[in-house]
Amino acid sequence: MELSTIKEAFDRVTKKQTLSCSKTQEAIDHIRQEIESVLDTIQSVNNADHELDYKAVMSELKASLLKAAPLSQMEGTQKELNKYGRLLEKYFNPDISKAYRNIDIDIHTLNQIIANHFYRQGLFEIGDNFMNVVGEPESAAIMKSPFLEMYQILEAMQNQNLEPALNWAATNSDKLDLSGSDIVLKLHTMQFVKVLQNGSREEALSYARTQLSPFASRYMTEIQKLMGCLLWTGKLDRSPYHALLSPSNWDKLAEELKRQFCNLLGQSYNSPLSVTVAAGIQVLPSLLKFMNVMAGKKHEWQSMNQLPVPVELDSEFQFHSIFVCPVSKEQATGDNPPMLMVCGHVLCKQSILKISKNCTKVFKCPYCPFDIDAGQCRQLYF
Repeated sequence: MELSTIKEAFDRVTKKQTLSCSKTQEAIDHIRQEIESVLDTIQSVNNADHELDYKAVMSELKASLLKAAPLSQMEGTQKELNKYGRLLEKYFNPDISKAYRNIDIDIHTLNQIIANHFYRQGLFEIGDNFMNVVGEPESAAIMKSPFLEMYQILEAMQNQNLEPALNWAATNSDKLDLSGSDIVLKLHTMQFVKVLQNGSREEALSYARTQLSPFASRYMTEIQKLMGCLLWTGKLDRSPYHALLSPSNWDKLAEELKRQFCNLLGQSYNSPLSVTVAAGIQVLPSLLKFMNVMAGKKHEWQSMNQLPVPVELDSEFQFHSIFVCPVSKEQATGDNPPMLMVCGHVLCKQSILKISKNCTKVFKCPYCPFDIDAGQCRQLYF
């Protein structure tokens, strides 16, 4: 959907409304002045005991008010509003049923995805209620337990208490190190700065010797910067290292911890349900437009393996590329998935079956001298 079209229409409406508002205010001021003028005339005549043709005065007032015609000032705005309403109806078609397929979905899996979304967002009460409603309360405790721990750590970090986070990092240090994460160093760095702010130089130096020295071989530059902070005890906010005191550092550290926590759980940082819904919202207008064209031509799309036209998604929703087998030059599918050989190269399943004579013989990789046993090939999931 071209949101720019809607934005331009909205801008025209707001411009008209602003202009109309100004003109309406002028008309109201004019009406008030005319009425006050008539009232002054009537009052002066009454005080002077002169006769006044009230009918003529009111006729003149009526003519003056009609000339102001405040209602006519609204016609342009109303026309733009009507156009804008029709435009919204065109782009935001409420009938989305024709843009999706009727497929069998495992209800238990769907319930797990929804509940997982609630728990990873910290909406534990809603998640529990949902699991009770769908009749799966026994799964609730298992699903929410790790996220309860995560949010307890994050809540402590909001109060600048790093002890729970440091305990978690110490428990999972080996796993974090294998994943290439530096979250442990970042946590100790933040704690070092906190000690330096609230304690003495000696306490900070003692903390550095105990907790930071193991990182010196890999992060010498970062450690040297922290050691330089010791020279600015009591005046770190006026030092070259004042950026270490920025409140935003706590927010960034919390986000990084959340990312690494989800990574150790084997889950993505962003909720899969949120990503799916956001991606669906982005492509829905294009799908609706395509379905309308297909319906006009009386073509059936439900049986298609893929759409005949490309549907663009932003890079944030592109998690994998399309694999094309270098041997068959065919795109991988569910029936012909990419397979990882022991040498590290990848071919499609049908190509491996063809080269190996249906897994009856060892064959050489087309790209290296390795002998490949088809039985040792593993399916790849991008």
